[in-house]
Amino acid sequence: MRVLFSFAGGNGHFQPLVPLARAVTAAGHDVAFAGQPAMTETVEAAGFTAFATGGMTLRSAPVRTPLLAFDAAREDRAVRDGFAGRVARDRAAALLDLCGRWRPDLLVCDEMDFGAMVAAERLGLPHASVLVIAAGALVRPDLVAAPLDALRAEHGLGPDPDLAMLRRHLVLSPVPLSFRDPAYPLPATARLIRPSVGEAVAEVPAWLAALPTDRPVVYATLGTVFHLEAGDLLERMIAGLRDLPVTLVVTTGREIDPAAFGPQPAHVRIERYVPQSQLLPRCSLMVSQAGSGGVIGALAHGVPMVLLPIGADQPANAERCAALGVARVLDPVGCSPETVREAAQAVLADPACRSAAARMAREIAAMPDPAEAVPLLERLAAGTTELPQIGDSR
Repeated sequence: MRVLFSFAGGNGHFQPLVPLARAVTAAGHDVAFAGQPAMTETVEAAGFTAFATGGMTLRSAPVRTPLLAFDAAREDRAVRDGFAGRVARDRAAALLDLCGRWRPDLLVCDEMDFGAMVAAERLGLPHASVLVIAAGALVRPDLVAAPLDALRAEHGLGPDPDLAMLRRHLVLSPVPLSFRDPAYPLPATARLIRPSVGEAVAEVPAWLAALPTDRPVVYATLGTVFHLEAGDLLERMIAGLRDLPVTLVVTTGREIDPAAFGPQPAHVRIERYVPQSQLLPRCSLMVSQAGSGGVIGALAHGVPMVLLPIGADQPANAERCAALGVARVLDPVGCSPETVREAAQAVLADPACRSAAARMAREIAAMPDPAEAVPLLERLAAGTTELPQIGDSR
């Protein structure tokens, strides 16, 4: 079986596909990835064949911009005009061309890769999708149905006002059931798989292995996209957290030089990047922008959070974390270093918050291994539409 994995965004759209792709490879099938050109190096570093097929447009220069207040209408436009508009149109054309050359038996895409789904339907190619928006609030018919119907018409496909193409075959969800917003329930074709707990690394950095164990470790990050759109938020986070009796580890993103933050006390470590799979098991608290990957990664390790949501799916993720009792949420625009410090102190001292995070970790650990989804993909590629539950031997 030849399986083409496809994703429309950046690392947050790629990483949720990786455990499943590894399981498909381990089962003896051929795997390749199709993503935006800027992600080719990342995909190849993970050990996969990569095809550049368009997608999000990254900045021509990695410049930091001022932090804007959250604007739901602006974020809706980014989904409607970006992912369901220009990006979907570009990727539909690119995937049609690639599938004609590589000839996959099955396409597996992230839930925002609408163009890949249109291409699959036009080709009569079965496809599965993997959820990458944890709370589930971004993909709505009122938001994306119209531009997707326009794209479908361009490819000779009928209208799909209810977005049936998103759930027609198989939806794999690496998000614990209790986390997903009840207003956006999973479809009948959905099956759970355990999420990635972080990318594997061959060697743990010496400084990370030597972190002291006599004080809590706090991890502060703004992810791999919004770190460039956050103004001085990271500086405020560092200023608030470094006065606590903790070991503070900060990641700036690959585009930002840690030296730009000036000299730091010995208990503060600022790096461009740290493997979360190695850092989070050592952490007592994560402070972040509430991206889906970071939030689910923290919960997989039972780590409570302080969240400062900036945009995209982050406010919805933060709202779910607050409702589940695993985080405190701050306004990233108006918060001061003192506000960040007080919230961090409160979470570190709150046994109920730690207990709630540990409960989420147990739920995630009990989710089915991604390898258990491979037979479903094999059935789908073979033309079998009936989907048993994972673990069912039928």
